[in-house]
Amino acid sequence: MEISGKSALVTGGAGGLGEATVRRLVAEGAKVVIADLADDKGAKLAADLGGAAVYVRTDVTDEASVNAALDAAAELGELRVAVNSHGGPVAGMRVLNRDGSPMPQELFDRTVSLYLSGTFQVLRLAAARMAALEPLESGVRGLVVNTASIAAFEGQVGQSDYSAAKAGVHGLTLVAARDLSAVGIRVVTIAPGTFFTPAFKMEQDQAEELWGRTVPFPKRMGRAAEYADLVAFLARNDYVNGETIRIDGAQRFGLK
Repeated sequence: MEISGKSALVTGGAGGLGEATVRRLVAEGAKVVIADLADDKGAKLAADLGGAAVYVRTDVTDEASVNAALDAAAELGELRVAVNSHGGPVAGMRVLNRDGSPMPQELFDRTVSLYLSGTFQVLRLAAARMAALEPLESGVRGLVVNTASIAAFEGQVGQSDYSAAKAGVHGLTLVAARDLSAVGIRVVTIAPGTFFTPAFKMEQDQAEELWGRTVPFPKRMGRAAEYADLVAFLARNDYVNGETIRIDGAQRFGLK
């Protein structure tokens, strides 16, 4: 699918994986909506990219908010790509704490709402917009890229909420791709391993010492640009559909 001159939406577009994706899609000729809650970073990124990107404050758990971002994308051009790369806080708690008390249900629900329900919200609303467009010469109307994690397959201790949400994103992939095949919309999920982003709140050298050495090869953390490269590849290759693609240097999470 040729995306030059088309529009794209990237949730979490002001940070880490999202920012790299925004920059890469702009480099490919797309106009991009940076959908995020980080006003200062989002506005700065949009200013850096000139007229090729706009920032729209977006809460993925709110239908009206997502629709406003999609409206902005439609003003930039035909919406052909939507990327769910948003993040946020997770509980980081065991099912039972050391004192025997259970994880609060609201913490689990909050994580699932953000990472799974929020992803589905963007998927369904973006797909509705894409389905109304004329198909391209290849028959494709659009692409939705979701983000899971290798924690969807080997969650670590204290990741029950995050792993469950990301496993849900993985489970959604094939079904959504089959549902949307009738209208020519592809759905693909990326499952990153340990990628260095500003969310680590530490210097990269320190993060590499802690986590990079656990990756078989290359023996380092993933780079946001590598995630963005994969998004660009998926946009170009129309035959990749209904698949969850691990990008993790052969890493498999252990217990902790």
